Amino acid sequence: MSAEPSVPGAMLANVLQAAARIVARVAAGKSLSAEMERAVDEGCTAPRAALIDVTHGTLRRYGRSQAIVRSLSRQDRGDALVEALLWCALYVLDSGRHAQYTVVDQAVRACGLLEKWPAKGFVNALLRRFLRERKLIEARLQDDVQARYQHPAWWIDALRAAYPADWERVLEAGNGRPPMCLRVNRRRAEPQAMLERLAAAELAAERLGPVGLLLARPVPVDRLPGFAQGDVSVQDAGAQRAVDYLDLQRGMRVLDACAAPGGKSAHILETADVALTALDLDDLRCRRIEQNFQRLGLTGRVINADCRATASWWDGQGFDRVLADVPCSASGVARRHPDIKWIRRPDDIPAFAARQAQILEALWRVLVPGGKLLYVTCSVFPQENDAVIELFLRDRADAQRLDLPAGSPAQCLPEARHDGFFFALLAKRN
Repeated sequence: MSAEPSVPGAMLANVLQAAARIVARVAAGKSLSAEMERAVDEGCTAPRAALIDVTHGTLRRYGRSQAIVRSLSRQDRGDALVEALLWCALYVLDSGRHAQYTVVDQAVRACGLLEKWPAKGFVNALLRRFLRERKLIEARLQDDVQARYQHPAWWIDALRAAYPADWERVLEAGNGRPPMCLRVNRRRAEPQAMLERLAAAELAAERLGPVGLLLARPVPVDRLPGFAQGDVSVQDAGAQRAVDYLDLQRGMRVLDACAAPGGKSAHILETADVALTALDLDDLRCRRIEQNFQRLGLTGRVINADCRATASWWDGQGFDRVLADVPCSASGVARRHPDIKWIRRPDDIPAFAARQAQILEALWRVLVPGGKLLYVTCSVFPQENDAVIELFLRDRADAQRLDLPAGSPAQCLPEARHDGFFFALLAKRN
């Protein structure tokens, strides 16, 4: 996907109607990725890049578009599909990629494609009124915390309490477009040579970390030289830190306990000659791990299993290193998955923390004395991070928390160059 995908104005109605269907379902609690796949299965003809842009851009603006529609509509609760169409149209208006009259006209046309013909006049009037009263509406939005920061109020409150000096910066990062970072496969290529290949393909990039290359602008993977041949993978720079913290040595037995889609597993195998076992609870996601290994020319054992049910997959031989990249709220990568803002609820966080504690307990049993376990989340909520680790370490004589290499912070907040992650390195005493 390009950084600024667009379509001819005459095709915008098709994109808006398809995006509205997806956004309405996400607002009702469905997964964005699942709804994107559903759209394809149902024969959606809207250009994929433009559809991703409108759906993701609309969903990132949690609270803003809803507040605008509420302020301009006399209805207490309108038709869910028409509301979603209005949210999408407001995003396109804000993007500035089309003339205003074109967006309004195409939104009205989209009503017909959605079989919402009676709503045409309402959509036309509301969008035109927004354009007339835009400055006044924008000023009023400053008093609506969800509209201003484009996150749920409970999420804003949690970040304000956890990061008094940085909460606004974290929220701003969550509203932006994510960076695109590559990981060079050192078994097939070298970072500097790959940087030159990118330049030859007119793709600007810079070195970031031992094997990372940060692209100036996101591009489809088929534009990346060497991607199909396994020379590079797409992986956030923050996620690439995990392998640096594991202190891998040749011949070690290594477990990636929540491995799909396989980025960190592949990075482990690209870094050291180890015996890797990759687990995941989802069979389809296990196949993605195997596909990634095949593309990259790597060999590892992939098992479809719940890491907590050790009796179902563990042969009793301990692991020297365990990577526990546990399921979490994904609050540190919300800009990549903007549906998270819509589907997460406050009580999801303690539920994730309870599951994370179960995973830690199970994985600690398969770690050899003298071994190390790296606990990872892509969350910025302390309840899933330090709180889980502190509870685990309490009254446990065989566990020690180690400093991360080079004095790296445990909590890596999202910013322009990387997503948000938490790391805790634990050693099992002999």
